[in-house]
Amino acid sequence: MISEIAYHTFFGLPVVAYLGIITLLLLLSTATVGLLNYRGIFLIPFRWHPRLAIATITVAIIHAILASSIYLKL
Repeated sequence: MISEIAYHTFFGLPVVAYLGIITLLLLLSTATVGLLNYRGIFLIPFRWHPRLAIATITVAIIHAILASSIYLKL
């Protein structure tokens, strides 16, 4: 059942691929906010860094569950 959600396609890509792309973008955004603030460039306030980290972890866990469901037949 979960693997059906993982394989469901939008615009030619499965949901699990989109979640992987979103996870990567969130990870890069989190690192960018931390690096910019470390260097003294405060375009994005540091309070967004933990929020982006929580979003990254959440999407990564969902992505991992969907990806593993393909192989574990959940």
